[in-house]
Amino acid sequence: MLSFATSLSPGDRIGVTAPSAGVEAAAARRINFCVDWLRDAGYDVVVGDCMDGSGITSAPARARAEELTQMLCDPSIRCVVPPWGGETAIDLLDLLDWDALTAADPTWLVGYSDLSTILLPLTTRLGWATLHGDNLADTPYTPPSGLLPWLQIASGTGPHRQQDSGLVADWWRFEEDPQATVWKRVGTGTWSVHGGESLHVTGRLIGGCIETLCNLAGTPYGDVATFGRKHSKDGLIVYLEAAGDEAATICRNLHGLRLAGWFDHARAILIGRTSAPDNPVMTQREAVLDALAPLGLPIVFDLEIGHVPPHLPLVNGALATVTVEGDCHELVQELW
Repeated sequence: MLSFATSLSPGDRIGVTAPSAGVEAAAARRINFCVDWLRDAGYDVVVGDCMDGSGITSAPARARAEELTQMLCDPSIRCVVPPWGGETAIDLLDLLDWDALTAADPTWLVGYSDLSTILLPLTTRLGWATLHGDNLADTPYTPPSGLLPWLQIASGTGPHRQQDSGLVADWWRFEEDPQATVWKRVGTGTWSVHGGESLHVTGRLIGGCIETLCNLAGTPYGDVATFGRKHSKDGLIVYLEAAGDEAATICRNLHGLRLAGWFDHARAILIGRTSAPDNPVMTQREAVLDALAPLGLPIVFDLEIGHVPPHLPLVNGALATVTVEGDCHELVQELW
């Protein structure tokens, strides 16, 4: 019921295409550096045609859908990664060739932010494991102690063990350093469990960016309720992160996911650290609790899984065990 792509190794081909936003100006220097960085690491990198950064998307929706489908179905390409997210990847979902994808062997698709819009339905509709991790622009950054690079997660079945890094970081602006490989340290943070001091739970991972995924609820591309029923024996661990919407909007979005059955088979909920603004009368944490605390599920806050770096890569479909007890803040993923 779940399919994991073949382990990725140096020498394998990685496809780069922009299903959402493209690249221009100073950003192009960063992406060129990242492509060269992957090549220096031993990978064969091919860059697609859909990369233009002059508009809100890199190309018309049909062209982006065709290029992404082609790369995911090409047996010589073992992994596809975008330069970054964007705004409207949702416009290509019904243009992807789902029949061709169903007939193809699974290929790693890696990214986060607007790429959640594509990662999630590949997992829920096709059973392909997908990797919620650094986009290409972030890939050269060295993970802090406790976290693993997505390249390592994609390179084997695990168990992949990661711990709370304690780091709150930021990106270097491309104009400052287009070749940055060390995160800009801005503070510290730690995971916390709502309603208790400890947690030990196992389930199948599914989730992504709240602002993009809320638009999929109730469509054939966001049927997490059915996915949960299929995997009810293992249960789900649903992870979510807010990119930038203020707290009341996030609250409404989370209520919508709840009403769509996203948490019906959940055993725990993971919430990413966020710099999104509070509402004048509601914090981001209160937004989560307003929508999800009535479910009675354990909620772990402030994981490194979103728009505040560094990044803890998660595999949609992986069997994960989350432990928060005393000094042990750990997430272990097994890819089977």
